[in-house]
Amino acid sequence: MKMDLFTCGLDVTLAVIGGKWKPLILFHLANDTRRYGEPKRAVGAVSHKMLIQQLKEWETDGLVNRVDYKEIPPRVKYSLTAFGLTLASALAPLCGGAQHMPWRSVS
Repeated sequence: MKMDLFTCGLDVTLAVIGGKWKPLILFHLANDTRRYGEPKRAVGAVSHKMLIQQLKEWETDGLVNRVDYKEIPPRVKYSLTAFGLTLASALAPLCGGAQHMPWRSVS
């Protein structure tokens, strides 16, 4: 990530979580260590290539830990680092967004 391109903290945040799948992947990693297939199934429509690419970017940025057990069949687990958990907690209020959907029935 090139730091000289950012003008404020929001620029950095959007660079880290920008894209269609990253917030969903983050949500599914926020509470537990997951094997590769778990976020893949939870997010659903994300392609294998995109999921791997985004997990690798986050590993490089220090948000995700990747543990490869070097077994056959392959077993790899992903979890958020302490730094990644700070991002997840900052985004947690967005998970309540369903209350703002226009078709939501008002009680």
